Amino acid sequence: MARPGHSAWLVLAAGVLLLAASASGQTQNCLSATFQGGRTFQKCGNMAALGASLHWTYHAVNGTADIAFRAPQGSNGWVAWGINPSGLSMGGSNVFIASHDDSSGTVSVLTTVLEGTSPTFANQSLSFPVPVPPTADYAAGVYTIFTTVTLPRNSTTQNTVWQAGQGTTGAYSPHPMSEANLRSTLSLDFLSGQSTGGGSNSRLHRRNIHGILNAVSWGILIPLGAMIARYLRVFEAADPAWFYLHITCQLSGYILGVAGWALGLKLGSESKGITYNPHRNIGMAIFCLATLQVFALLLRPDKKNKYRFYWNIYHHSVGYSAIVLSAINIFKGLDILKPAGGWKTTYIAILATLGGVALFLEAVTWAIVLRRRKSDKSHAAANGAGWQHQRQAA
Repeated sequence: MARPGHSAWLVLAAGVLLLAASASGQTQNCLSATFQGGRTFQKCGNMAALGASLHWTYHAVNGTADIAFRAPQGSNGWVAWGINPSGLSMGGSNVFIASHDDSSGTVSVLTTVLEGTSPTFANQSLSFPVPVPPTADYAAGVYTIFTTVTLPRNSTTQNTVWQAGQGTTGAYSPHPMSEANLRSTLSLDFLSGQSTGGGSNSRLHRRNIHGILNAVSWGILIPLGAMIARYLRVFEAADPAWFYLHITCQLSGYILGVAGWALGLKLGSESKGITYNPHRNIGMAIFCLATLQVFALLLRPDKKNKYRFYWNIYHHSVGYSAIVLSAINIFKGLDILKPAGGWKTTYIAILATLGGVALFLEAVTWAIVLRRRKSDKSHAAANGAGWQHQRQAA
C-alpha cells in the first residue's frame, strides 16, 4: 500500500499528465488544420470560445502578420475576427466579416469598424493598413478568413476579438449574448504566441454581479420593504417593529442598489461605443427616485403635522414608481445579459410570489380594517346612546 505522501505525489503527477495531454490535444487541434492552396502558418492557437482558432505568421521586418481565422458556422450565418486598438471590447473594433452572398452564393468578406451596438456594416477601410485584400472560404461547416494586417502601433501585442451570428451578406443579425459570445476577446502577442483573456471573463463576472446586486436590491428588498410598510402596520402587535423592518429593507436595498448602479456606470465607461440607452436611462431614473426617498426620511413630518398627508402622497407615489421601473429594468438587463434560462424564470417566480403574498395580505388587512371600522362605529353608537340615556335621566 502506498503511503499518504506517495499517494499525493501520484495524484499530482496524474494531474500534470492530464494537463499536458489536454494542452497537447488543443495544440494538435489547431495544428491539424489544412488550408486551400497549401498555405501554412508558423503559429496557431485555439480561441477561448465559439470553437474558433487563429493561425498566423508574424513578419518582424515590417510588423505585419499573415492571418487565417477559422470558426464553425452554418452557411446561413457569419463569422468575424478583428483587432481593437483601444481595448478588449467589440466597440471600436476593426473587423473582417465572412458570410455567404445571397445572390451569388459565394463567400465574401466585409471590412468595417464597429462604432456601437447597432453598426451599419458598411464596407470601409480599417484604421490600420491591410496589405493583402482579405478573402474567405467555406468548407465542412467552417469559415476561414485569410488576410494580412499591419499591426497597430507596431506592437506585437494586440486586442483581438471574434464573433459569430446569423445572417448573410448585407443582412447580418446581431450575435447572441450568450456566455461564449461574451468571452470572445483576448490579448495576443503575435511574436511569442502568448495570450490572456484580458478583461473578458472579468467583465462578464462583473456584469453578473451588477445584475445580481440590482435584482436583489431594487427587485426584491425594496418591494419587500414596501409590503412590510403597507401590510404589517395593520397588525397592532407588529408596531413599531414593522417600521424598523421597513427601514432596514429600504436602506439595505438602497445601498446594494447604488453599488450595482455604480458598477453599471463603470462597465459602461469601459465599453466604448456600446450603450444600452433604455436600460441606462431607466437605471438613472431609479437611482434618482430612490435617493429622493432617502432624503424624504429626513423631512418626514410628525403624524399630527398638517403636511403629513402630502408627504405620504409623495412618499408612496415615488416609492411605487421606483418599484415598477425596477421590475421593467431588471427584465431589460436580463435581455441584455442573456444568462441561463433559469435566472429569468427564478425572478419571474419571485415576482409572482411577492405578488401573490401582496394580494393575500391585501384581502386580510382590508378585512381587518373594515372590521375595526365597524367596531368603532358600534362603540361610537353605543357611547352616543349611553350619553342620550344619561341626559334623559338627568
